[in-house]
Amino acid sequence: MASCDKICKVLDIYEERLSKNKYLAGDFFSLVDLSHLPFIQYLVGQMGKEYMTTSRKHVSAWWDDISSRPS
Repeated sequence: MASCDKICKVLDIYEERLSKNKYLAGDFFSLVDLSHLPFIQYLVGQMGKEYMTTSRKHVSAWWDDISSRPS
C-alpha cells in the first residue's frame, strides 16, 4: 500500500506539471518523457493499475500521446 501511495504522489506531481505543459519538461517531447515510458507501461500493463493514469486527466492525455508515438 505504501508503494501505491508513493506512486500516487509522483503521478500527482506529473498531473500538476502536465496541466501547464504538454510534456514533462515543457512543450516538447524529450528524454524526460521517454525515460518514464517503461515505468508507466509497467504500472498499466503488468500491475493492472491503469486507473492511476486514467483518473488523472493530464497524465492520461500525456500517456495516450507518448505511448502512441511511432518508434
